[in-house]
Amino acid sequence: MIKKTSTIIEPEIRIENIHVEERRKIGVLGGTFNPPHLGHLIIADQVRDQLGLEKIIFLPSANPPHAKGKTTIDAKHRVRMVEKAIELESQFELDFTEINRGGKSFTFDTIKSLTEQNPDIEYYFIIGADMVEDLPSWYKIDELVNLVQIVAVNRPQYSVETAFPLIFIDVPNIEISSSTIRQKISDQCSVKFLLPDKVLEYIEAEGLYHDGV
Repeated sequence: MIKKTSTIIEPEIRIENIHVEERRKIGVLGGTFNPPHLGHLIIADQVRDQLGLEKIIFLPSANPPHAKGKTTIDAKHRVRMVEKAIELESQFELDFTEINRGGKSFTFDTIKSLTEQNPDIEYYFIIGADMVEDLPSWYKIDELVNLVQIVAVNRPQYSVETAFPLIFIDVPNIEISSSTIRQKISDQCSVKFLLPDKVLEYIEAEGLYHDGV
């Protein structure tokens, strides 16, 4: 009599290297850049360095919805000034999304467009601490925070406390503002060392801000 034996066949287990490609991380610094100054460049550099971002894209606005009645010069001048401000920085880049769209530039629409076009990129949107308190009034803010990581940089006298998720980056407090530069130029005061030399050369060549704009 032949005795039957049971054989247990173990399932073959294959261990393969599963490569999950990490998304690229890029910062977005928006604004009128009227004009761009050294404070903008310092913020961009500090955020890029501290968060380990691939690069920072500068996003000039066409018609900013948060300007509260403020006027600004033609977009062509602001674009040229940003180009000159960042031309020697390989990790800074100019983006025309809002300029090309025209009209009011809502952050939600811009980020939605960028993420749809570049699904492999994780965006970090940079704002100043002075803008944090206005976040509840931003267009589709609840949807925006699901599309992008908001990064707040310190500004004197402003708090970054908010119910919305954000990353706080401590940057040197450089008390330079575009409005101050415009006023100084209008008053025929020196603005040397407040903005890149190439930007100042462009302002002088085009005769910008002498009327107090």
